[in-house]
Amino acid sequence: MTEIAWWRSAVIYQVYPRSFQDSDGDGVGDLAGIAQRLDHLVRLGVDAVWISPIFPSPMRDFGYDVSDYCAIDPLFGTLADFDALLEAAHARGLRVILDFVPNHTSDQHPWFQESRASKSAPKRGWYVWRDPKPDGSPPNNWQSEFGGPAWTFDAATGQSYYHAYLTEQPDLDWRNPEVEAAMTDVLRFWFDRGVDGFRVDAIHHLHEDEEGRDNPPNPDWRPGMPPNDRWLQTRTIDQPGVHASIQAMRQIADAYPDRVMIGEAYLPIDRLMAYYGADLTGFHLPFNFHLISTDWKPAALAALIETYEAALPAGAWPNWVLGNHDRSRVASRIGPAQARVAAMLLLTLRGTPTIYQGEEIGMLDTPIPPDLVQDPYEKNLPGFGLGRDPVRTPMPWSGEPNGGFTSGRPWLPLAADAATRNVAAEAGDPRSMLSLYRALIRLRRASAALSLGDVRLLAATGAALVYERRLGGERVVVALNLTGRATSLPVGASACDVLLSTRLDDPAPPRAAIRLRADEGLVLRAPADHP
Repeated sequence: MTEIAWWRSAVIYQVYPRSFQDSDGDGVGDLAGIAQRLDHLVRLGVDAVWISPIFPSPMRDFGYDVSDYCAIDPLFGTLADFDALLEAAHARGLRVILDFVPNHTSDQHPWFQESRASKSAPKRGWYVWRDPKPDGSPPNNWQSEFGGPAWTFDAATGQSYYHAYLTEQPDLDWRNPEVEAAMTDVLRFWFDRGVDGFRVDAIHHLHEDEEGRDNPPNPDWRPGMPPNDRWLQTRTIDQPGVHASIQAMRQIADAYPDRVMIGEAYLPIDRLMAYYGADLTGFHLPFNFHLISTDWKPAALAALIETYEAALPAGAWPNWVLGNHDRSRVASRIGPAQARVAAMLLLTLRGTPTIYQGEEIGMLDTPIPPDLVQDPYEKNLPGFGLGRDPVRTPMPWSGEPNGGFTSGRPWLPLAADAATRNVAAEAGDPRSMLSLYRALIRLRRASAALSLGDVRLLAATGAALVYERRLGGERVVVALNLTGRATSLPVGASACDVLLSTRLDDPAPPRAAIRLRADEGLVLRAPADHP
């Protein structure tokens, strides 16, 4: 048999380093802090840790404005600290995935400093420069993701540069082969140090319309909606050429054994599939964020699963995400009780799941007072509820002051329930959310059907979603009650053994049919001949 790539059966855990663990009392998490908490990840049972950006940065967008791709920001430590973390992770059997931010740099990056020096500067063509219109207005109507025009006029050279995000984040021009060469060298630098893969940021923004044509108006836009939604991004995302750039990145990864490339692209399913690349020469895993935005109802989830599975190219491997550092936490979106059911869904669907730090203890969005807001998204577009600070608050580890996260003042306030909703408290509770995540990951690891098997939908009623996972002679049925009322399954399953309940107790054995209690999910072992 062909050896199965490690990332197919893996569970990935995202660390937002500013908020994971502070080791030096400055209120901001760091690499040494991550190293201190690796054993938590081992006990949780995950296989890989993805670390959000740790490179030198002015921190206008908290690390997504990179000023040096081949170093570590002093806020997080040193290259020696990173090497020590990598060694410690590998010694524990954990893979390490880094963030790669190819679309833009910081305006403080030496490349941009040289680019803006003059129109004839050697690196002028490394960024996207255009003449303003004759009346001095921006070259076109492109809007920044963070609000306002996506063009900033540079008086010294009389041209404007493009930035899909902040003014301080100028976009690189990936049509320039020198840019591609420099950025793929960055991948080599970290692969040579032993990094196991990359999550590639904002990949759908990598190319823009070469002719610089206006984006068309959004017919669904109404006053009160964010102003940057007024135009459809048909000229600024998912452009021709992006897949060739992705393939160039993949070729670097393929030169090293057992590496993985994961792409961030918020796109409809049919367009997302192209990011696997022709003949699967693109990303191993283009992130599938559709669970975050799909209605939490059986029929809607069933339709998503079927549509996504049917769209996958031959040989492509699926993946699922419930939350990340940009989106509201799952427990806030659907409630703490259903968050347990969501954990079972995430960890029993076919494909590689990614867990965002704090999901394993049921963290909720934390309201941030206006005077403590840090996120430029919220500062630039206040009042639209777009701020990401509520999902980036520090991880509470214990009932100690500041949740054991820091001995100083945390960069964002901890959740109000940190004294009770924390890792230490939940580790000692056999029915906690943390205990559920550990049990689900153990079960997933022990079951070939859950790790690598096929998926088949069995039912989607008004209350329940039921599907099976199968590999060889092993069959597992997953039944999820997405409501707060008890329900009976329409699937006869009297011979099924209950392997796990989201309640982590001993549910009554099934008789003529399985009954799901309110907000309960079950994983059941089905006999091979069970329909």
